[in-house]
Amino acid sequence: MKNYELMKSIIEKIKSYQRIIIFRHYRPDGDAVGSTKGLQRILQLSFPEKEIYLQNSDYCDYMAFLGKEDEPIDESLYESALGIVVDTGTADRASNKKFSLCREIIKIDHHIDIKPYGDISWVEEERSSSCEMIAKFYEAFRDELVLDKEGATYIYTGMVTDSGRFRYRSVSGDTLRLAGMLLDFGIDTDRLYANLYLDEYNALKFKAYVYNNMKMTDNGVVYIYVDRRMQKRFGLTSEQASNVISSLDSIRGSLIWLAFIDGKKGDDAIRVRLRSRFVTVNTLAEKYSGGGHDCAAGATVYSKKEMKALIAEADARLAKYKSENEGWL
Repeated sequence: MKNYELMKSIIEKIKSYQRIIIFRHYRPDGDAVGSTKGLQRILQLSFPEKEIYLQNSDYCDYMAFLGKEDEPIDESLYESALGIVVDTGTADRASNKKFSLCREIIKIDHHIDIKPYGDISWVEEERSSSCEMIAKFYEAFRDELVLDKEGATYIYTGMVTDSGRFRYRSVSGDTLRLAGMLLDFGIDTDRLYANLYLDEYNALKFKAYVYNNMKMTDNGVVYIYVDRRMQKRFGLTSEQASNVISSLDSIRGSLIWLAFIDGKKGDDAIRVRLRSRFVTVNTLAEKYSGGGHDCAAGATVYSKKEMKALIAEADARLAKYKSENEGWL
């Protein structure tokens, strides 16, 4: 009931504004792109008389097949607009800091609400994706809102990618029912999955390199460091380098896997992707300028010393989990 009331307050707020600007987090993934483009499409179809903008400072090469996004608008347009920030746990992770200039701000997110923000905050931590929440929003008010095949494709894409193809523990019956509702719009899943999962030749060579060079701690933490030299050698985009984490998830006995990815030249930050099975890793990520979900989180380290410290902490956490639990494969 509480979430319905929040959704109701959001749609009423949307109706009251002529201009709406949508934002997401920096280094966007499929969920961030799909949820914002999907919400924009719903609002454009439902309220053609309104100005609906998507304004972000970075782009996701991995999601380029979903089409172009809006060009930057004049800063003066923000002050009278409603801002909707989607899939962004904390305000400092917003890709476009100008969101704070909006007259009112709505937060729609499925991450743990560590630092609340927004005049209206709709957060469902148990949801598999923000796209699932956008689908739920449409379903709740489908007598007032309009969706088409294009918008359904955006939203479904984010649901697929953020749920690990519907394999993660956050997937519920409602997740699959909402996915089915979207599929009924006629999504071309053959084309979608080809765009998502077909690899370039160099990417497969890189994956082979990863399997030959990954390392494992005594207690089963598997990790790989993708430095700039490796990225250049295999011609990897930042997103392709980050997706290496998905290559480490099927090793028996390994319940935590880590990928460390160098930033661009001149950037000392090393991006960390943490994934796990059963073991909570988001609290570990929080110690290293990050956060996320129980078993899927991100962090940042700034030296190999910090990298080693994070690996050691992950190893200790996994050792403790294995000593206290059975049936962890």
